[in-house]
Amino acid sequence: MKKLSRIAFQIIGGANVASVLLMFFIGHASWVDPTVWPKLSNMGLFFPIILAINFAFLVFWMLVKPRWVIIPLLGFIVCYGPVRKYFPINWPKDPPEGCIKVLSYNVWFYAGWEDRSKPNAILQYIKRQDADIVCLQESAENEVGSVQVDSILGKVYAYKDTAMHNGDYMTIFSKYPILSKEHIRYPSKGNMSCAFKLRMNHRDVIVINNHLETTGLTLDEKEQFQQMIKGELGGTAVTRTSKWLIRHLAEQTKKRAPEADAVARYIVYHRGTPMIVCGDFNDSPLSYAHSTIAEGLTDCYVATGNGPGISYHKSRMYVRIDNILCTSDFKPYACKVDNSIKNSDHYPIMCWLKP
Repeated sequence: MKKLSRIAFQIIGGANVASVLLMFFIGHASWVDPTVWPKLSNMGLFFPIILAINFAFLVFWMLVKPRWVIIPLLGFIVCYGPVRKYFPINWPKDPPEGCIKVLSYNVWFYAGWEDRSKPNAILQYIKRQDADIVCLQESAENEVGSVQVDSILGKVYAYKDTAMHNGDYMTIFSKYPILSKEHIRYPSKGNMSCAFKLRMNHRDVIVINNHLETTGLTLDEKEQFQQMIKGELGGTAVTRTSKWLIRHLAEQTKKRAPEADAVARYIVYHRGTPMIVCGDFNDSPLSYAHSTIAEGLTDCYVATGNGPGISYHKSRMYVRIDNILCTSDFKPYACKVDNSIKNSDHYPIMCWLKP
């Protein structure tokens, strides 16, 4: 009986070691070039699952065989970087005097304004936040009318500029003068990145607003994914849907890689100028796109936020794809994803930066 018990523990221990190795490789999915290995580059999407499995092993060993708890603990130590990127834990600090507040929000064409006799909830939310710099994605005003946007936000922000590319709009509202804007060129049918130069306290600051390649899933396809997660599809349908989804996401990730490369090159070229980089990256914190753009920058959420910070919340696709990054010219405080407003398919992300 003791021999069987020992064998069982060895098998479970081996499975735990395998889970640690898998957590390491999945956690470093950003090392994989999506243009070469597009499917493998999406491994990071599975990180929360393997993270939960390793945590379950930790609890199991604590209850059953405490000395074996060393296996999952070593796993968390070895994977400290990916774990912290995905699920940071920080001691809360209140922003000091002199900070600027930055808000980034994919507003989904100012969604949730069915009753046009009432003010748009998203615009009202932005007004209440009273951020110094607001970067919006999917902000086409033809959905709500520029008159309404200006009437609500025009009293708060003296400066506004909009960039457009093949039907995709992004807007910046600022309490600081906007000196210029420059599109960061990369091949894309609709998505874009734009650098706005602001004059802030007698110094030029570049704010890069991004809306990288989307997943490209239609509403019907998202609904099918949701049914798969709920277990409402049959075995054959699950296999077919999962294979198609992996292939489709790989194709979109492959398109996103050169976009991230272009933004990263722009950041390197303008090194020495204070920069704030934000927007909808449409990829996880452990992705090639995020890692490439964030190289040499501070991820404000990782540095000061807490928990997974899920910013996309529709169709059971829960992941942090919205970001605020900055150069060392700024010290971030209290970055958070605000899930109090659910009109868009994204939650807004905000942060306080001390120049």
